Amino acid sequence: MTVNMQRFREFSMPDVGEGLTEAEIVRWYVSSGDPVHDGMTVCEVETAKAVVELPIPYDGTVHAIHSGEGTTVDIGAVIITVDTAPSGEAGPAPAVPVEPPAAEEAPQPEPRQAVLVGYGVANGSTKRRPRKPAAVAAGRPRRPGPPADGPAPAAKPPVRKLARDLGVELARVTPTGPGGVITRADVHAALPAAPADVHPALPAAPAPAPAPPDRQAGERRIPVKGVRKAVAEAMVASAFTAPHVTEFLTVDVTRTMKLVRRLRGDPDFAGLRVTPMLLVAKALLSAVRRHPAVNASWDEARQEIVLKDDVHLGIAAATPRGLIVPHIRDAHARTLPELARCLHDLVVMARAGKTAPADLSGSTVTVTNIGVFGVDTGTPILNPGEAAILAVGAIRERPWVHKGRIVPRQVTTLALSFDHRLVDGELGSRVLTEIAAVLERPKRLITR
Repeated sequence: MTVNMQRFREFSMPDVGEGLTEAEIVRWYVSSGDPVHDGMTVCEVETAKAVVELPIPYDGTVHAIHSGEGTTVDIGAVIITVDTAPSGEAGPAPAVPVEPPAAEEAPQPEPRQAVLVGYGVANGSTKRRPRKPAAVAAGRPRRPGPPADGPAPAAKPPVRKLARDLGVELARVTPTGPGGVITRADVHAALPAAPADVHPALPAAPAPAPAPPDRQAGERRIPVKGVRKAVAEAMVASAFTAPHVTEFLTVDVTRTMKLVRRLRGDPDFAGLRVTPMLLVAKALLSAVRRHPAVNASWDEARQEIVLKDDVHLGIAAATPRGLIVPHIRDAHARTLPELARCLHDLVVMARAGKTAPADLSGSTVTVTNIGVFGVDTGTPILNPGEAAILAVGAIRERPWVHKGRIVPRQVTTLALSFDHRLVDGELGSRVLTEIAAVLERPKRLITR
């Protein structure tokens, strides 16, 4: 194929993360014939780390889209061709095979500021995986629903991805979310209830073939990819390479809860969301400052312990795309109001699926709040490359011995997991007890 490179410019899938080899196209904002300009967002892609928007670096008109929504594309593969010739200028057009976008077209939004900056593309294979609709792969019929006429259904990217994985057409899903937005529950509700629930326009299906040996009747299978795949691989690698030790300590956090209420009315925290997690994070940073050996990693190749001068605090966050661990850079150097602001921004970006790939790697120690799920305690698995992770359980009112009397107090259980190659039992115990001491008497955090 001969392409006039002066006129027709090919845009390849860039390296949107560190060390990633592929990305899935979640949504196209343009189609063939649409005008584009330098910096305009043309599509949204999902990697193993985040959902990011891709801006086009050319002015012109979309000549061809090479990969439809739901397609997994190798880094370096061409995904779109732009005709950069002025309007009306004649010239030979390349014969480019176009893979049509998925039938589920999304409404074209107004041009938005791109999240991803830069267009460097790593050299790689241009081979693309053929698209295989999830509904066909799983052999499931689609359930009838509302007519598909009218505007494209409104749904967030994670919900669209769930619908594709389960083989559900969004156009046939009845929305129940605010403003007519389709929710995850709506998608699940649209799943077929029985094999006989087929589209009325289809002919009667023949008797189903015997299920393959690896698939049983009554099962639904979801492909493991993206964040879920990355988390699974990371947790297996961590669990079977780092010798985990977990210690537990139950602590009276009544004073911490009182301080939380006091800070909510402090002018320095106006507009900020103050939670117990803020003080737990600060207590962990205080303990790391006093025991810097816990802020380290293990270099297997060199058989060395790598001590980190800066503390980049990882915050485990449950999102619709799965568990991610974005981090707060230089958390040790931030004041309590600054830390509150960073925590708020981190949670908002994570829930929206807009966490930058650079913010998902490089943490040095992590804290996870399992108490929000009503869990008392657990044994957290280390984030790969870190020496310790702190889990905070639910805060409950319990009978407690306080000043020689049994009285109701606010109590929680802390769990600290650490890599025994880096942290011995004494150091791990000191770190855990110091965190507990700060939470029992947290006023000192204000001056630190």
